[in-house]
Amino acid sequence: MDKTLSSLLLTQTFLRKWHRWIGFPAAVFLLFAAVTGVLVACTEFFGEEEALREATRALVSPVTVRTLGAACAEPLRKAFATAAAQAGDAPVDKVTIEFKGAHPSVTIFTGKVTGGEDRRLVFDATTGALVKNAAYVDKPLIHRIHSGEAFGDGGLVFAMLWGCALAVLSLSGLLIYWRMHRQNLTGLKRIFW
Repeated sequence: MDKTLSSLLLTQTFLRKWHRWIGFPAAVFLLFAAVTGVLVACTEFFGEEEALREATRALVSPVTVRTLGAACAEPLRKAFATAAAQAGDAPVDKVTIEFKGAHPSVTIFTGKVTGGEDRRLVFDATTGALVKNAAYVDKPLIHRIHSGEAFGDGGLVFAMLWGCALAVLSLSGLLIYWRMHRQNLTGLKRIFW
């Protein structure tokens, strides 16, 4: 690269101009990412699944790898029998079993016949009774909004671009800070000038 061009690119005026140009639109996306990030953190921290994880974290499961066959088959049989009465011949996307805690459960995630997610059916592992029937989506809406996925593939690409813009903004800000740094300062003034 030409020496004159490289020196021009690294001048403070050039860096400050690009930093401002990138900074203004990036501030909008930074605010978006911050607000949706706080909402994601709140739903994780105060959510039902986190409360169950915290309540059962110190408990020891009554099921071991040697007892899995017997302990797993009966709750699944009961849950699937009740699910068939509730959801008919719906396709099953996945099944989870919670062995620990006061209320062991079997969760069956059903899909639609045409594809996609449908219902989240939670059953008591002991009795097979339906405890909860809720809508099932692979990721909560707030997670998809935060990542840009809620806006389709274009939203994901745009999220990657605004993430890159925020990284460039941060790096150019650090470079401007470093270039403005005065060498003759001592103590904390060397950092906070």
